[in-house]
Amino acid sequence: MHAVQYSAYGKGAATLQHVEVPIPIPKKGEVLVRVEAVGINPIDYKIQGGMLRPFVPKRFPHIPCSDIAGEVVELGYGVAKFKKGDKIVAMLGSATGGGLAEYAVVREEMMVRKPYEISAIECAGLGTPALTAYQCLITAGVKLDKTGPSMNVLVTAASGGVGHYAVQLAKLGNTHVTATCGARNAAFVRSLGADEILDYKTPEGKALISPSGRKYDAVVHCTTGVSWSTFNKVLSPTGKVVDITPSPSALATFAMKKFTCSKKQLIPLFVSSKAEDLEFLVKMMKEKKLKTVVDSRYHLSKAENAWAKCIEGHAVGKIIVGV
Repeated sequence: MHAVQYSAYGKGAATLQHVEVPIPIPKKGEVLVRVEAVGINPIDYKIQGGMLRPFVPKRFPHIPCSDIAGEVVELGYGVAKFKKGDKIVAMLGSATGGGLAEYAVVREEMMVRKPYEISAIECAGLGTPALTAYQCLITAGVKLDKTGPSMNVLVTAASGGVGHYAVQLAKLGNTHVTATCGARNAAFVRSLGADEILDYKTPEGKALISPSGRKYDAVVHCTTGVSWSTFNKVLSPTGKVVDITPSPSALATFAMKKFTCSKKQLIPLFVSSKAEDLEFLVKMMKEKKLKTVVDSRYHLSKAENAWAKCIEGHAVGKIIVGV
């Protein structure tokens, strides 16, 4: 099968290699999937750059990417929930990878069925970023069925992969959503449901000051370079910041807030791959309450271009590779 891999830590799309490798064989509890689409995420190139060295990848050469959609073609021993021909959405796990190829092996418990109404391209975008957005909101106490109290929610970097899902999911709850993005993406983010827009380049945007003067009960923090002192000024008395890319200083703040039992909290999020969460997101997509906005789409033969686009940053929505 055709696959894209890299053989050492390093940076850049130029180090990706197009190779022919054997089709993997599913083991007990695993399923072989013919990959139809793959979502590219920043964590993929960060792992390549050595962010989790020496623990991830487990070995070289490494086929990256974990968020896929495709069709079941072979079952390993003991698989009972799926059959050949099923269309599925799956997460392979960033440490394992294997998605940037024509075929991939998936653990049965890490996949859910894809409704026929939704394309593989749309579903491949979900995985890591949509689960991150969902788990951020749940961690911050936002109820997505409108049964909870009214909450003011801030989403930073709202036009990106995680951010554009976070805005949509937050609006499923009883929320007022303020979102930060560049001026050129303001209309797009508002179309996702944001009630207020902050241009991150303006003084107000840098200070995260709500245009309506609201204090935030929950923050889905999808970018970097914002100090706790900035958040502290704009949080409600019990406000929570959930940080998806926590820096060492953020981790120190988290520990300090825990130690002092502060009502204002900074919480680092390390996304957990849960099939039940993925199933909820697919259900929301089927019901047209959630959508994947595709920034750009590439064929597997041009995967390095997708990789470079992801590294470049400023994608509006998701970067997808079709197989």
